[in-house]
Amino acid sequence: MARFNLFGKSENRLRPVWQAAVPDHVISVAWSPDGAHVAAAAISGPILVFDARTGKPLHELKGHGFGTAALAWQPNGALLASVGQDKKVRLWSAAAGTEAHALDAGASWGEKVVWHPSGQYLAAAAGKVCRVFDSTGALLRELPAQAGTVMDAKWRPGTNHLTLLAYGAATTYDPLRGTDPVKVLAWKGSPLVMAWSPDGKILAHGNQDSTVHFWYYDESRDLQMWGYRTKVRELAWDMSSRYLATGGGPVVCVWDCQAGPNGPEGSKPTMLQDGHDEEGTLTALAYQSRGFLLASAGTDGRVILWQPTARRGAQVGAFEFAGGEASVLAWSADEKSLAAGCGSGALAVFRAG
Repeated sequence: MARFNLFGKSENRLRPVWQAAVPDHVISVAWSPDGAHVAAAAISGPILVFDARTGKPLHELKGHGFGTAALAWQPNGALLASVGQDKKVRLWSAAAGTEAHALDAGASWGEKVVWHPSGQYLAAAAGKVCRVFDSTGALLRELPAQAGTVMDAKWRPGTNHLTLLAYGAATTYDPLRGTDPVKVLAWKGSPLVMAWSPDGKILAHGNQDSTVHFWYYDESRDLQMWGYRTKVRELAWDMSSRYLATGGGPVVCVWDCQAGPNGPEGSKPTMLQDGHDEEGTLTALAYQSRGFLLASAGTDGRVILWQPTARRGAQVGAFEFAGGEASVLAWSADEKSLAAGCGSGALAVFRAG
């Protein structure tokens, strides 16, 4: 199912703990807040919950008809949320392996589900709409339809504001108060994914036209990075809000957003090379939220562990799935473990550090 690489001349800091089979392509992975369980969604629908220490399968949840799209574990809570292509948002008691609520997503094509950090509110995007529920499943608000499909939804750090990414704009709302936009960041383009800096000051989004757009939110001032080989679906911020890692090809590009008075404008990124196959592309990036390690995954089946600021070589760990792309990544809450999914149907958990 997978093979482990001997790593260069130094210690491989990506140490395998266990592997398990998943019915098919792993599209989403989520850790329980206590780190005891890890859930993996197969693109065909089933959701498997594993014992994070041993890899023992605990429950197989039915997921969503026509396919599951995303998972999100409630922070400091017991609920696992999922959304898929059956017009439903489902809340699961993952410890018991039972469904607690089946909610109307508002459209048949559910794409994103994201908890507020408090665990009290859940935003779910389906088609052009986004609905916000409380943790009991009660509908609090349906936000206005966007100009196109909601490609991403994120809570702005430190606030109750929710940003929706769709064709032509990133629109922020305060869904606990009403449906009028708090701010609209408009441009002409088709965005794919966004990431807030941890301090909530910068919003970055990757685009269909092989660019990354970069907004200083309070000033509504924007920059653009270009020159990527492919459309950009991979973004990750480091804990300091200084470094932004981007994909858009086979090489991880790390931008220093404090490089000068105008942030990264006019600067060159650090290129983390010799990790992934030059004929492939990246599929996922994930920084530790309180550490210095960055994980990358690619269509070549490789998971690479980086310490971008290290003086003696940034690459500090490596693993390779056999027979499929490395599709998703997720750090545990204590950031000591990393989960990686595979497109051919496998989940691997590592200790990292």
